[in-house]
Order: sequence, then C-alpha cells, then structure tokens
Amino acid sequence: MAKLEYDKNGRLMFTKEMKEEYTILVPMMLPIHFSMLRAIFQYEGYHMEVLETQNSNIIQMGLKYCHNDICYPAQLTIGQLMDALQSGKYDKHKVAVMLSQTGGGCRASNYVSLLRKALQKAGLEYVPVVSINFSGLEDNPGFVITKNMIYKMANAVIYGDLLMCLHNQTMPYEKEPGASQYLVDHFTKMLNQDFSKGESMGPRAIRKKMDEIVSAFAKVPVHKKDKVRVGIVGEIYVKFAPLGNNNLEAFLLKENAEPVVPGLLDFLLYTIDTGIEDYIRYGGKLIKPVITGYLLKLFGGIQKDMIKAIEKAGCFHAPSSFSRTKELAKGVIDYGVKMGEGWLLTAEMMALIDEGVNNIVCTQPFGCLPNHVCGRGMMRRIKTMHPDANIVAIDYDASATRVNQENRLKLMLATARRQHQTV
Repeated sequence: MAKLEYDKNGRLMFTKEMKEEYTILVPMMLPIHFSMLRAIFQYEGYHMEVLETQNSNIIQMGLKYCHNDICYPAQLTIGQLMDALQSGKYDKHKVAVMLSQTGGGCRASNYVSLLRKALQKAGLEYVPVVSINFSGLEDNPGFVITKNMIYKMANAVIYGDLLMCLHNQTMPYEKEPGASQYLVDHFTKMLNQDFSKGESMGPRAIRKKMDEIVSAFAKVPVHKKDKVRVGIVGEIYVKFAPLGNNNLEAFLLKENAEPVVPGLLDFLLYTIDTGIEDYIRYGGKLIKPVITGYLLKLFGGIQKDMIKAIEKAGCFHAPSSFSRTKELAKGVIDYGVKMGEGWLLTAEMMALIDEGVNNIVCTQPFGCLPNHVCGRGMMRRIKTMHPDANIVAIDYDASATRVNQENRLKLMLATARRQHQTV
C-alpha cells in the first residue's frame, strides 16, 4: 500500500507511487471525447476509469454528501464518484478520484473541496483527490500534465467534436441502424492507437485524418428525410453529460429530431480568449495575452480546418468557428461576462440561429446563476432579434421529474414542426 503524504496545508497528495498502484476514477461527461482522453492518460502510465453509471442511487449519494443548495452538476459528479467508491467494485485503498477545476468565479472551482468533504464524511479521507486544472490551483507529485499531453488532449477534443458532429447528422437518417456508431467506435479506436504512437499530431496529419473521417461518414447510406434540427446549449456538464440531461440527445432522436450540439473546443477557446479580454480590461503582464493569443490562433486554426473538411463533403452542416461565434455576440452581451459559460452561452444560441437551427434547448441546472443570466436571461433579447427563434429553457435538478422535462420538450418540438411545415 502506498504511503500517504500530505502537503504543508494538510492536503493528501497523489504521489508517484500511487501513479503506479492506484486507479483514478473520473465522472463521465462526453463519451466520445473522454474515451480518447482516457487513452492519452493510460499511455502516460495512469490507470484511469471513466464512470458510465446512470443508476438512481447517484443523485441520492450526491444529496447525501453535498449540501442540497449546491449546483446540480456537483451533486451528480460527486454522487457518481461516491456511488462508485461504495459499490464494492474497487479497493478503496488503491483508488483515487478526479475532478476538473476551472479556476474562475464559477463554483465548479470548489467541487474538489466539496469532494474532499464528502470523502471525509464517508470515512474515506484516505482516498486522494486529483484536480485537473491549468491555472496552478493544485499540483501533485504523481500527476503531471506535460506540454505534449496538453497538445494531445487538445487534438482529442477536436477529433471528438468532429465525430460528435458527424454522428449527430448521420445517425438520425442512416438506413442501416448502427452504421454511424460503428464508424465512431472504429475511428475512436484508431485515434487512440495514434495517440499512443504519437501519430496524427501535426497540422498536416490532422487535416488528412479529418478528411478520412468525413469521407467515411459521407458514404453511409441515408434516408433523405427532412427532420427538425434542435440545438442544445447550457451549462457545460448538463449540456453534454447524458446523466446530467436525462439522455436528452436520445430523447430528441426518439422524437424524430436531429440534435445539434456545439463542440467542446468552443468552451476551451472561450477560456483561452478570456485571458486576452482580461488584459484589455484590466491590464497586467503582456506575456499572458501573447501566450493565449498564440494558443487561440493555433487551435482556432485547426478548428477552421475541421470546418473546411466538413464543408468539402457537401452533405453535412458545418458548425460556426469560434471567431464567428464570438462575433455574433458583439452588441448582444459584453465579452466581460465570463462567469461559468458567460457570453459563450448567448453566443452559441446566436450561432445556432445563424446556422439555421432556430429550435434550441437551453439546459439550466439548479444552482448555476451565471447560466440562468446568460441563458434564460438572454432569451427575450435573442427572440426580439430573431422572432422565429423557438427556445425553451429546461431545468435540471434533483427534484425535477423527467416527465415534466419531456412534456416541455414535446411542446417545443410541436412548435418546431409547425414552423417547419410553413417554410
């Protein structure tokens, strides 16, 4: 058993010895993306498992070990981890848990502290908590993210966005059920192998691989049906995680609609862009906007390559670039609004409408004030600018019933179909 070590503040550290012996448990958010991210960490020597559980006990665990006025995503992620630890599946003395920390004003920065309190309450204070962050909030001798890993992780996000985009546009129309999922699984496995070998890393290799992926999806036989397209925006966890939004994408597919989900890269570029906006408003050291400007140009350029690859196929709708999304928010909401998803949430609704997706579900988790301001709070402004916009805000919390959520979604879809028939 690894020796427990603490820092000067009494925080339990994740040591180099633990890296060799421990399994790190991570809550699920994006199935495609997290599969590739897990492979990257596995190659670097970390034993990582992404939890896919969706049982009803998870929210009960979250409510048991978190205060009931904390954000719904905290209740779910901490609940999923505590459910796993008490499932009997893992050796509690050889397991660690991981959560991300953004470092901004969002309460998500405090989830790691809340998780430690939950572990202490459950008598599991010897289980290490690993914070994954890029703002220097916490570090551990046994968990180090290198520059090479960051670049691989960014590429995994881009490939994940591409696969998610193509999958959502192919699966609702495929003639052979499962054909689109087969391609997702095939390319995910292939990319995981490439990451382990250090391949598909340079801009030219990335462009070639993206062309290959798009070409494969374009060859899937599909029915030429004209379905209602529904965009999904909101708080990042509830927007993406099936556990958080009661399998929203699956519900829309069952209702004969096509889900349209803006990618994860936009959120990462938004957090990078915040460094530039902060410098414009508040000043500071010039090095910060120089570095963030370089990263914005680098990954923004790869995103534009992805968009070109999708457009080249001629049979898919390409998403907006981050620069275009940001431009659409100008004059609607200030770029200084950056708590949580901030101005990006409003901008994503504007971008969806700009792409011809007038039907939008804004996922609103309990306790997330920034999203209620930038999501629900901006709906009237957006509808004034775009009278045809059909936007519904759906609340997700421990007491909200799926029946009520789905009834509201069905009303939105009824309006969408009515408008669709009159076009």
